[in-house]
Amino acid sequence: MINKSITALLDFILPRICVSCGHKLSLYEKIICPLCSNSIEYVSEELIEHEFRRKFFNDGYISGLFSLYQFEKGEAVQDLIHSLKYHGRFQNGIYLGEKLGQTALDKLNQWRIDVIIPVPLHTVKKAERGFNQSDYIARGLNKVTLIPYQFHALKRIRHTESQTNLNAVQRKENLKDAFKVIRKDLVTGRNIAVLDDVITSGSTMTECAKALLDNQAAKVYVLSAALA
Repeated sequence: MINKSITALLDFILPRICVSCGHKLSLYEKIICPLCSNSIEYVSEELIEHEFRRKFFNDGYISGLFSLYQFEKGEAVQDLIHSLKYHGRFQNGIYLGEKLGQTALDKLNQWRIDVIIPVPLHTVKKAERGFNQSDYIARGLNKVTLIPYQFHALKRIRHTESQTNLNAVQRKENLKDAFKVIRKDLVTGRNIAVLDDVITSGSTMTECAKALLDNQAAKVYVLSAALA
């Protein structure tokens, strides 16, 4: 009751608005309004299976895929992720992680995940941005699933160019040998879920999985808030 009263007072002084449409949120709403939330498409099981086979199956490094939302340019899910990634709206990451955890919990239990590892940023990129957006998604995921996360098991050792304007072949070459395990004790013998905000070509996840399996991870699975 006290928390609701404080929220109501703060809303009066500095109203909270939907991250997508900009309309004022009610007392019981957070981050995004129901209209915008309901406009976001969840990824179907059929599409997840299709994209797993298309992006990961032939390489053999990744044992399973789960994503929450379909990423569409100009839609609410892009607003959620971009305001986290480029404007430091950390609560968006927690929100996405909680939503992902609620939807993926059965799958994570089925996979017997021991640890979640967010895809690391290179130190130069992290210094520029000031944070890793996937770390906040991991925190939200942990709140729901209680599966521990590790920020220090895997490191990005090459500062690669942006993937945005590269095709699938270029993305794969751009990320080759970009990741290194720096805490083998957190990896060996464990079932690991690698986590990112958006999966596009899958090259980042594949390179992470290769590094983890080279250091005796049992199995590697991949998770994301959205799937492009």
